Amino acid sequence: MTLEYQVTVSTEDVAFAGTIDDVYITLVGQDGSSKHVKLDKSKFAFHKGDVSRKHWCLLEIHLEKQGGIIIKDSWLPAKVEVESPDGKVYSFPIYHWLTDSKKHFFREGAGLFLSHALCCPHAVLQNDLTCFWGTPLCMEADTLKSLPPDDPQEVTVMFSPCRLAKLGLEAWSHCIDKWNSMSDIEKFVLSDYAMKHWREDAFFGYQFLNGVNPMMIQRCKTLPSKFPVPSNMTFSKSQLTLRTEMMKGNIFLCDYNILDGVETNTINGRKQFLAAPLVLLHKNEDDEMMPIAIQLKQKPGKDNPIFFPTDSEYDWLLAKTYVKSADSNLHELNFHLLRTHLLAEVFAVSLQRNLPRVHPVYKLLIRHTRYTLQINFLARKSLISESGTITRYTASGGKGMLTLLDRSVSSLTYRSLCIPDDIADRGLEDVPNFYYRDDGLKLWNIMFVHDILSFYYKNDGMVQNDAELQNWIQEIFENGFLRRRIPQKFTTVAELVKFVTMVMFTCSAQHAAVNTGQYDLYGWMPNGPSTMQEPPPTQKGKADEARFLSTLPDVQTTVHILATIWLLSMQSSDRYLHEFVEEHFTEDFPKYKVTMFQGDLIKLSEDIKSRNENLRLPYTFLDPKLVENSVAI
Repeated sequence: MTLEYQVTVSTEDVAFAGTIDDVYITLVGQDGSSKHVKLDKSKFAFHKGDVSRKHWCLLEIHLEKQGGIIIKDSWLPAKVEVESPDGKVYSFPIYHWLTDSKKHFFREGAGLFLSHALCCPHAVLQNDLTCFWGTPLCMEADTLKSLPPDDPQEVTVMFSPCRLAKLGLEAWSHCIDKWNSMSDIEKFVLSDYAMKHWREDAFFGYQFLNGVNPMMIQRCKTLPSKFPVPSNMTFSKSQLTLRTEMMKGNIFLCDYNILDGVETNTINGRKQFLAAPLVLLHKNEDDEMMPIAIQLKQKPGKDNPIFFPTDSEYDWLLAKTYVKSADSNLHELNFHLLRTHLLAEVFAVSLQRNLPRVHPVYKLLIRHTRYTLQINFLARKSLISESGTITRYTASGGKGMLTLLDRSVSSLTYRSLCIPDDIADRGLEDVPNFYYRDDGLKLWNIMFVHDILSFYYKNDGMVQNDAELQNWIQEIFENGFLRRRIPQKFTTVAELVKFVTMVMFTCSAQHAAVNTGQYDLYGWMPNGPSTMQEPPPTQKGKADEARFLSTLPDVQTTVHILATIWLLSMQSSDRYLHEFVEEHFTEDFPKYKVTMFQGDLIKLSEDIKSRNENLRLPYTFLDPKLVENSVAI
């Protein structure tokens, strides 16, 4: 006696997802396989077909697409549903381009532990010693077409020189002159707010908390000996002393020692300069983070003065601008490129190489890898290659970039990637008006990783015995973190939950925090110069407007960096943190938790909007409705 199984095949609702080829399916159960059956179709969408076979528990299906030899046809199925004679529905999430005539294997959606990984596209990792010595290994890809076929993104045009024309900057793209006046710079403004407030000490300090690089500031309990600010120094209207305010926990430090000795670039025949400053900040009576002392080089001495707000206008402004230039260089290469883009690439490649599509970790993280391989490939070609914008027009470009990336990898810690640990380690738990911390911690805490993984892993032994999972973390350990600082294997459910939460947060929220605001803050060049054309001052009293202008990047450098900032701040994805377009989970409980997570994100978005109504400068970078799912730009 044979029984009929009803098969429904859904095609993704995106351009060119359908196929005119013939599609065949095989059902695989515990006791054998069905015949290889051709499915009925209508134009570009497949509908119901019948597969006759005795009643069994389905484990996997085989899909095969056969068509003409002349016309190359690709197909993007979304899912396959098979209804058994007793009404049980088996769901097979696909969401994978079929581009050839080979058999493709897909496991039943609720499956977890099988010995072989099925239907995982293999992007091969390769260590690119020419470009990324000492950094996470990168994928082996010569062209965009050599990447796995899923999630192709048409963003090549965004990386072309036409972006200069779109911003009206093309006419100045070959001008290597220095600036003649501040009014000339004001013709090249992407950020009106930054232009109006960049001179203010309060805005300077605010950006260490809520700018594009909120990763440097930490509470200062003991002043470093290399930063000999007098402990009896007084400041603010109340004549507070450094010693007493430090005891109260109101003093904060940013130390850019990682930049010390980095070889700087030569731009248009001029040697460039990069400070390695120390910045002391004070949380004043109005809860503002105010700079109170700046030293531009690491080693104290007569030729390395400490600058104070009481110095002349341009002495103090120049010192702050050297800090902003140092911060922008470190931010771009360490906290943006390395800690989001390069790590996200390793996470994505290892996910696709080691975990099958029905694995719970794959289901949690696949949406956080969308477009990442494509955008990193394009960035290597257009931004950080030998002729790339970042390489050519930043102080740390060239050899300095390799040194700084190597140092950044060496200083990278697992705890610094987990925002609860990072905030605690920097002593910033109670700093007021710290919106990156507030919104980031809320996002971390509402991520539903614990509930989902606890549903699948009932005890620590199940984690330890999951070979696919252990292969995933092992590859990340070796190729991403170069065999240091993160778990080499998972031994508990809690370890797994924390690591997966970190990956989810890094690929979505953290990237949004350090990327989205570049237009708003670097869009006024003096607020984040990519380079400085004069060495840091060795004495006070020499700075004026002319000296300040001659120190800033030239016109050509400015317009190329502004065009890049415009590019990097674009919303490129059509999927945000609260959106689940693809249905990878098939069981009721995970689907319910997805719905709950979406509700929590919408509520957080509403709370952030309500708070921002009372802020002079709203902090929107971590609004869930604006946070892209993945590193997609």
